[in-house]
Amino acid sequence: MGAPPAGKEPGAMTILHVDPSAPEWIRDTATAVLYLHIGGGIVGVICGYTAILARKGERLHRAAGNVFFAAMLVMSGVGAAVAPLIRHPGSMVGGLITFYLVATAWATVKRGEGRIGRFERVAFAGALGIIALGIALLLAAGPRGVLGDEPMAPLYPFLFVVAIAAVSDFRMILRGGIAGAARIARHLWRMCFAFFVASASFFLGQQKMLPAALHGPWLFVPALAPLVFMIFWLIRVRWTGRKQALQGAH
Repeated sequence: MGAPPAGKEPGAMTILHVDPSAPEWIRDTATAVLYLHIGGGIVGVICGYTAILARKGERLHRAAGNVFFAAMLVMSGVGAAVAPLIRHPGSMVGGLITFYLVATAWATVKRGEGRIGRFERVAFAGALGIIALGIALLLAAGPRGVLGDEPMAPLYPFLFVVAIAAVSDFRMILRGGIAGAARIARHLWRMCFAFFVASASFFLGQQKMLPAALHGPWLFVPALAPLVFMIFWLIRVRWTGRKQALQGAH
């Protein structure tokens, strides 16, 4: 972080390293970008929990899901665009993965069952591009595993997740679409994992935004809860789908 701009209180947050001598509109733009990124994350976390806890298919669930979708695209898109400017290339990959997962999860339920279009093919190519970028960063980090001042080790699990998603995309394209329980499961796990990225980044990575009294190990609960919900709903959807298939066979 650069020095606080003239006319700003010391400690004012900016997401970009802006020179204090830069025009005021540039400094204000950097601050606005910061609040856009953080605001998108906060709204995404609130709406994510609302969508998960609300009754599925009802108005509250759909409304919260719509806002979650928009907020997560803003949060991850801004983060991915800004990360290279603050020398955090690993965060750029994380932002791209989150953007990809949210977009493809949304498209899954918006697209009719058993159908695909150009978007699915472009998204698959995008997933391959993200994987290639991540591997390039890991190679550039060398034996130390550090690029600039940022450790690259956290990229490994994220690249593993996007690799699974890419394989799923490829299989769906070959089949010409997806339907039934598999379609719902695809939507759920992608949305929930993206939600986990947002919640973990906020509750564990941005504790400074929370009152000191709230700091502590308990923050792991809301940070990791999206993964628990993801497992629960995947089991439930798969089990329900299997029961329906067995009932239809008799």
